[in-house]
Amino acid sequence: MKIVQIKSLVKQYQKGKIEIPALRGICLDVDRGAFVSIVGPSGSGKSTLLNLIGGLDQTTSGQIFIGDKDLTRMNRAELVHHRRNTVGMIFQSFNLIPSRTALENVILALAFADTPRKQRKKIASELLDRVGLSRRLDHKPGELSGGEAQRVSIARALANRPVMLLADEPTGNLDSQTSKEIVSLLKTLNKEKKVTVLMVTHEEELANQVSHRIIHLLDGKVDREESLENFP
Repeated sequence: MKIVQIKSLVKQYQKGKIEIPALRGICLDVDRGAFVSIVGPSGSGKSTLLNLIGGLDQTTSGQIFIGDKDLTRMNRAELVHHRRNTVGMIFQSFNLIPSRTALENVILALAFADTPRKQRKKIASELLDRVGLSRRLDHKPGELSGGEAQRVSIARALANRPVMLLADEPTGNLDSQTSKEIVSLLKTLNKEKKVTVLMVTHEEELANQVSHRIIHLLDGKVDREESLENFP
């Protein structure tokens, strides 16, 4: 079953009177429960593609179906619901609130989704335990290592039980060993929780180790695809 279907997707940015193409008619789909990596050089459109799937940006033309819903036809309220409940975003720079603890950062995501107040601390604690941070609940981002901060952001992304995790260069600010640990965690979540993962990365070697499929982008187009293991 397809969870993402993208049809003739175009994204252009305006710089003065000049139109700068970021995506040039991309067509692709993603199976539900798959781990898909999107790789390519800087400027190839990787992050733009992920932001469009996440509802963080608007298309110029084309369609993005998440399940049977066309993201390009959603109104503002529907897009907010999509970002809060359908996808979980993981960023290279973590995007944690510096003044709040690990536990509070995850609780805040639950609050935005109207999770009952009495349940928030318990759910947040369980999620942080799931990513190996049960002893760091009361630490603020500045007191955590890069790998720990990224684990908090993964817990936060999982807070509202999304069907899909969108990871934009999740290992970009991490050393090689920590990068392996973070990607391994994403693979475990994909395998055990059946959550679909779309990961943008420059680290093709890591992508080869965990992905069902790799999509290579070049100049805003799909250059080629690789299937790395059988996937039903």
